[in-house]
Amino acid sequence: MKVGYKLFAEGYGPREIVDQAIRAEQAGFDFVEVSDHFHPWLFDHGHAGFVWSMLAAMAERTDTVGLATGVTCPILRVHPAIVAQAAATTAILSDGRFSLGLGSGERLNEHVVGQGWPNVATRHEMLREAIEIIRLLWSGGYHSYRGRHLALEDARVFDLPDEPPPILVAAGGPRAAALAAELGDGLFCTEPERELTRVYEDGGGTGPRYAEVPLAWADSEQGALESARAMFRFGATGWKVQAELPNPVNFEAATAFVGEEEMADTFGHGPDPDRHLEVVSRFADAGFDHLCLINAGPDPQGFFTFFETELAEPLRRMGVRT
Repeated sequence: MKVGYKLFAEGYGPREIVDQAIRAEQAGFDFVEVSDHFHPWLFDHGHAGFVWSMLAAMAERTDTVGLATGVTCPILRVHPAIVAQAAATTAILSDGRFSLGLGSGERLNEHVVGQGWPNVATRHEMLREAIEIIRLLWSGGYHSYRGRHLALEDARVFDLPDEPPPILVAAGGPRAAALAAELGDGLFCTEPERELTRVYEDGGGTGPRYAEVPLAWADSEQGALESARAMFRFGATGWKVQAELPNPVNFEAATAFVGEEEMADTFGHGPDPDRHLEVVSRFADAGFDHLCLINAGPDPQGFFTFFETELAEPLRRMGVRT
């Protein structure tokens, strides 16, 4: 079992995100993954730093912790050729510690370049083409590509790592999980759904299975739930909504009546480690072996201490249920 920490770049500024990555390494996390957003989900979040700048700083200021995007959309806002170049550079700067998480994105971030927002089937087709372009460019030399949606003309990435970074494909449903098995090196999910890992395995996927685990640490249950609602109530809308709303104002409206009870159903919360471990176990039981812990509580530094003293050892022993 590998245990990671979610760097929530919508909720903290770029310097704080880099500092949290350093602290995560000190706390003994195996990896960190950072969100790649143009807009935050909610107005109170207040941040959305450029992921590749933050990753470069992390690569230089850490030594052992793995780095990953969670996740990058390579189909509209940023062309896959640029993603291929950025990921290759990050892999070099981090001495091979980087993994590239890819997904089909959300309107929230991708509509900003004025190219519209395709339906989900088209987005999956575009993601397939983007992965093919990225792998082409990582193979060395000049390449051109013309797909149904994306094109590449006479392009070469000159600075390549000795080994290309693994590609983790985000999946919210069986179709994307099958794509992860076919074209990816690993799976990336946000729900403890055994069906997703099963489809990935049945499709021939043998790589790591990442999942984001929702936790909210505070010294009281009430404080943890209040913070979880303030920071992560957007998650209660589900991916069918999350992928479609265009701006934070829409998420504010959509989540106005989400209460703390919804947070309590899905988040490990409060000071009791057993409550957190019970939520983590749902993901282990679903077959995930790289668990990335979200802290939606009000005190990141307190959560790191909580992890070191209460969670790290039992999590290492937990293993994966198959």
